[in-house]
Amino acid sequence: MSFRVGLDFGTSNSGVAVYDGQQVRLLPIDRKNVLPEVVKTVLYITRDYHASIGQEAIELYYRHNVNRQRHYVKQWAGEIDYTGADLHYVRDVYVYVDELKPGRLMQYLKTALRKNTPGGYEGTQIFERFYTVGELVQVYLGLLKKRAEELLGEPIRSATLGRPVQYSSSQEQDAKSEETMRQAALAAGFENVDFELEPVAAALDYERSISSPQNAVIFDFGGGTLDIAVMHLGEKNGRKVYASGGVDIAGSDFDRAIIEKRMLPHFGLGQVDHQPAILELINSVPDWMALPDLATPQNKNLLEKAMRAGLAPVRLKALQALIYNDMAFTFYNRVESAKISLSDQGAAVISLEDRDIPVWELYTRNQFEADILEFQSRVEKVLLDTLAASGLEPGSVDAVVKTGGSSNIPLFTGMLVRIFGAEKVKKSNPFSSVAAGLAIRAGL
Repeated sequence: MSFRVGLDFGTSNSGVAVYDGQQVRLLPIDRKNVLPEVVKTVLYITRDYHASIGQEAIELYYRHNVNRQRHYVKQWAGEIDYTGADLHYVRDVYVYVDELKPGRLMQYLKTALRKNTPGGYEGTQIFERFYTVGELVQVYLGLLKKRAEELLGEPIRSATLGRPVQYSSSQEQDAKSEETMRQAALAAGFENVDFELEPVAAALDYERSISSPQNAVIFDFGGGTLDIAVMHLGEKNGRKVYASGGVDIAGSDFDRAIIEKRMLPHFGLGQVDHQPAILELINSVPDWMALPDLATPQNKNLLEKAMRAGLAPVRLKALQALIYNDMAFTFYNRVESAKISLSDQGAAVISLEDRDIPVWELYTRNQFEADILEFQSRVEKVLLDTLAASGLEPGSVDAVVKTGGSSNIPLFTGMLVRIFGAEKVKKSNPFSSVAAGLAIRAGL
């Protein structure tokens, strides 16, 4: 026997499900996670090219990296061949490399897939090997497939994968991103691969709960994108997608906004205005994946020289510890956790327990809503534009189904209530409804 699965490859979280024609089974793909049916879309590759995903990847990263020793060696990186006027010379280029670095942790692989353009993000160097975006996705999907097969006790040859309404506004790039995803899945061992729009998959999961036909808006708001589908559901041969739309706004943008607008003063912003090199380091804090590459001897000397001169020593010490103690991933996740808790409470504390990082910030829901207000108008516009394209008025919509972690943010729930009415706004499982719907689609 060979299973056909639904596979939700998400920006922040992923999942796998199977459907037997009656029941959907969400696989406990990450036993170490609080929700075993949800596996974080995180990939860790060690110096000997051992790869791990999910909570295992995070635990290995912490064990190998936080507060570790470093040793930099000068390494030849290539040559610059300069010709101009009457001059011609060749100059060697060297970089400092941390030879004790044990591994690389990567997140937002799906975002990298969307940005996989010529001249854009095409991949990354991991020790002696360059990985394309497709190869990184292949490694992740291969490990996900292996775990699912171990749980099912059978091989998996076919999969229905979710995809956003738009990988890109460019049709050419959209097709390229889907094809990259397809080839990555095939290389990971799947023999047959097809796709379904993620909000349509969430609609198929919701449809199991209704007993009469409905017009529904699916509001799929996760870590990487907002995807919307306006559909007719509940009739076996009458299911219809009226319109779909999406925008490149989601939870990771809100995390970045919190850091940029509230947290950077903890690392010296506002106190080093005449130090452009240090300002550049501070302004890199919102991009946690970039910070490890800043841990060079030159930057360390720059920070220590500024601190000896009495320039914001406490704040710059915190910045130094964030970069050189590999605390960036921890910091970013503390910010995300505070954001999530504000969906249920009025305030949260963002703190980081490290001897050299005295970060403690009380952050309120009102502050959060002010920090992301610029996104709200764009979200509302794509929602109303998609509704208009469907030909339906808000009064003709019977249900608005929220899914994805960002859909529970009160600012956006309030927007949906204002447009459609509180009685129409429905919750689904924010982390597994897409995987469940993809499994249903795989079984049709």
